[in-house]
Amino acid sequence: MAGKNARVFYNWISLTGFILTANSLILILILFLFSVLSKQSNTYLGLYIYIILPAFLVLGLILIPIGVLFNIRKKKAAHRNEDSWPIIDLNQRKDWGTIVKIFLITSIFLVASAMGSYRAFQYSESVEFCGKLCHIQMEPEYVTYQHSAHARVTCVECHVGQGADWYVKSKMSGLYQVYSVLFKKYPRPITTPIYSLRPQRETCERCHWPEKFYSRKLRSQRSYLADSANTEWNVALLMKIGPEFSPMGLTEGIHWHINKNFKIEYVSDSRNRESIPWVKLTNLKTGEVKIFTDEENPLDKKVFDTLEVRNMDCMDCHNRPSHLYKSAPDYIDNAFISGLIPKNIAYFKKAAMEALKNPYPDNATAMRDINGTMLNYYKKEHPDVLKKDEQRVLNAIASVQGEYKLNAFPYMRADASQYLNHIGHMESEGCFRCHSGRHKTAKGESISRDCTLCHTFIAQGKTGNITDASIRSTLEFVHPTDIGTKWKTEFCSECHRALYE
Repeated sequence: MAGKNARVFYNWISLTGFILTANSLILILILFLFSVLSKQSNTYLGLYIYIILPAFLVLGLILIPIGVLFNIRKKKAAHRNEDSWPIIDLNQRKDWGTIVKIFLITSIFLVASAMGSYRAFQYSESVEFCGKLCHIQMEPEYVTYQHSAHARVTCVECHVGQGADWYVKSKMSGLYQVYSVLFKKYPRPITTPIYSLRPQRETCERCHWPEKFYSRKLRSQRSYLADSANTEWNVALLMKIGPEFSPMGLTEGIHWHINKNFKIEYVSDSRNRESIPWVKLTNLKTGEVKIFTDEENPLDKKVFDTLEVRNMDCMDCHNRPSHLYKSAPDYIDNAFISGLIPKNIAYFKKAAMEALKNPYPDNATAMRDINGTMLNYYKKEHPDVLKKDEQRVLNAIASVQGEYKLNAFPYMRADASQYLNHIGHMESEGCFRCHSGRHKTAKGESISRDCTLCHTFIAQGKTGNITDASIRSTLEFVHPTDIGTKWKTEFCSECHRALYE
């Protein structure tokens, strides 16, 4: 009987299924053992072990019964009077043994499938999967993430969060991303902000409790001038994140913007939310409403009706919490501070800025031209420096190239000029998007541009000649280079963004 029953599997569909299943299973086992024994991780290995090969294995298992059904129907059509289904007699030891074998194999497969499915779920939620699978497209995000304050937080904790509904949404969105990668339909750079992200209150605030972030913070900055000595310039700021005394809650300071007694709404007429011509402030306790409009950039009523009225949240300022692209002046300054670049190579900051001010089409060109531009600068302008310190200059140029690769990605056109950071106001309008002095109500009340609302200067100047103030007073800002009173009337970004655009 068993031999007769087995004949239903003798067809090309079932045979194809058997071959697919056996080959897939063997390859999965081999690759799994290789991944366990190998010391090096491989993103694509996990893709094959947990997603691609299991899909072929399941396809093979589906083809086997389909072939059986086709075979039975074919025999039934040829022999109308014969039994169309195999006869199973539980009193027969062979039939009983066959059922036991099928049960054991099915049980083992179900357990293995459950474990494999869970492992596939874990793999698809891993940082490696998110950052390395589409290596070229996701390289900027993956590299900047690794050097961020959230490098120990997995991608899905912010981009997906908890719950099955957003998991399904993310995977459905991922299907379009796969299509975009396969057919090169993705934009360069990837456009931000991403409107389909989960609300930050359901992700960020699972770790960050905004109502308790009251303290003021001392922030020390050091930058270097593009002169012969790479002169150090120091600034110490007292950042008024919260009030002077924490029991005052969110009544003042930068985090006042998320005070639950107020609702702030705004309209932006640019996709990157860099321009905000309309702001609405509602006092939820009194019901008082104030509408501020940008006098120099008023919105037409028809245009206004087509735009999104957005509730202000943390992401409107903290828009680059994990993927921060530093500008060339910033990452060169950081390299000086950390010691990657010696501070005593004359004119080095200026030479670096000459090389980094231009966009490059690809990474290889960037590496070649950064080296060539900086060497040519020294050869033409300061040959004595190159003659005296050639090896140190070459080593420092290599450090510049390394920093460039961590912050600029030519193929995806991703760098600080494309992904503006809205914290502060140096290279984007940031705070000044609303605190411009131009946003006024019909009664003439304006959103203040007073710097001391957010911070006070308690120290500034060149190393060895720093002017200090007490913690309860402030210094008037002094620009490192003489620009007169221009800093009082123009935005910082008007000059600083031009350094790398």
